[in-house]
Amino acid sequence: MAAAARGSVWEIQPGDVGAAGFGAADAGAFLAALRSAAAAAGPGAAGDAVWAAVAAAGVLRPEHPHALHQLVYYSVYAGWDRAARGPPPYWFPSPTDSRQTNLGRFMEANGPKLLGPAYKDPITSFNLFYKFSVENQEVYWSMVLKQLAVKFQKEPKSILSTSDRSKKGGTWLQGAVLNIAECCLLPCPSLNRTDDSTAIVWRDEGHDDYPVNRMSLKELRSQVITVANALDTMFHKGDPIAIDMPMTCNAVIIYLAIILGGFVVVSIADSFAPQEIGTRMGVSKAKAIFTQDFIIRGGKKVPLYSRVVQGSSSKAVVIPATGDYLGVTLRNGDMSWKDFLCRASGRSSIYSPVYQSVDALTNILFSSGTTGDPKAIPWTQLSPIRCAADTWAHIDVRPQDIFCWPTNLGWVMGPIVLYSCFLNGATLALYHGSPLGRDFCKFVQDAGVTLLGSVPSLVKSWKAGNCVKGLDWTKIRVLGTTGEASDIDDNLWLTSHTSYKPIVECCGGTELASSYIQA
Repeated sequence: MAAAARGSVWEIQPGDVGAAGFGAADAGAFLAALRSAAAAAGPGAAGDAVWAAVAAAGVLRPEHPHALHQLVYYSVYAGWDRAARGPPPYWFPSPTDSRQTNLGRFMEANGPKLLGPAYKDPITSFNLFYKFSVENQEVYWSMVLKQLAVKFQKEPKSILSTSDRSKKGGTWLQGAVLNIAECCLLPCPSLNRTDDSTAIVWRDEGHDDYPVNRMSLKELRSQVITVANALDTMFHKGDPIAIDMPMTCNAVIIYLAIILGGFVVVSIADSFAPQEIGTRMGVSKAKAIFTQDFIIRGGKKVPLYSRVVQGSSSKAVVIPATGDYLGVTLRNGDMSWKDFLCRASGRSSIYSPVYQSVDALTNILFSSGTTGDPKAIPWTQLSPIRCAADTWAHIDVRPQDIFCWPTNLGWVMGPIVLYSCFLNGATLALYHGSPLGRDFCKFVQDAGVTLLGSVPSLVKSWKAGNCVKGLDWTKIRVLGTTGEASDIDDNLWLTSHTSYKPIVECCGGTELASSYIQA
């Protein structure tokens, strides 16, 4: 449809609007509203100014055919020089919206005293404030830490110490002691998080017409403590313990319990073949592995436990993908989830977390291994703080947000999303099933998701299946994407279903615990 774009928005005719799938009876009124919005940009306005005016006026709505969005977008930007200026923008920050973001409120509160009369507003002064944050890291990071649910048992002696010249880049939070999993599980008045706050919202595939499930912070903490108590009966502090399963509520509970108890998570993606599982188990020297009997995807049962058995001789704790009973026969020495939880019976519901230095190892992740053997990438307790601070600033994760990003704890986005929610006071949204179709898209609507992440191939699948038709995604206020190169038209389709909200491109690496650029 892009080929049908006119030389400018003024050249679009009623017939073009009708050909784009809009009702002929309403084409005239739509065209009048479009031209009125475009005129508000002023005579001779450039394409970006015209599009900003059209988007602000709400002339294009999520329920309109994609072909109509294409017609207007590509006509408005017909003269845009992509080679010189990059892709034509979909979204423009308003002064009002910018002041309501985390960074905007932070800059409004601190900008005048830190920058003096040079501070104007969050948009005008952004580059100046960024420069200040780089040149005054002690000041900036001491303030940012107060925005997160980070509770130190022993406060850091300094934010950044450069006294040890052998450590390139210095030592962050020197002397700090904490348990980062405990930080995720405690009420936090500054974030308006209480025991009754919803920590996780989820739905099982196949239950798409049922209400979504909710778990409070208190319930999450109780279940994490149960698992931590059971772990204490089987392992020694510091033992590496693997997780190879979809990112379900149970996977999140296990992840937090391992770290709460002073063990180390070994993250393995549930898509790996037996040899790849075995390699990662061997490199990490994992003592055991949590897994599922099957993976449920699109109504099909994909074997998982059998791959784990082929790849590793380590003890496996096996969780049923559905119901209370396993669909597989266990190998000698392996254990069902039910029997594992029974080991916590009679133990106290009050748990003493293992407090460690901020540079203590908590998670072993891996590079993809596509160019050779996978490389083990250690995460310390600093890593969650880094990723939560970055998403606070760049994706604008706020308290009471509902954040959904279909991923896996075996990939870096899994831990990033987990910590971004729990250290920022947001709710983690999980869909136990395939994210490729309409059922997942309906979950996004029903859960009231406000932040939605994806990879471009997912967006392409949703677009090809017209999966959002008839659904309301307008509660979404920020979109994120990573992993692959984005397509301009697919992103146009995606953002149009949210009434043109921003899409943040995240480019990073597992070793960074975040991104080297978010734009």
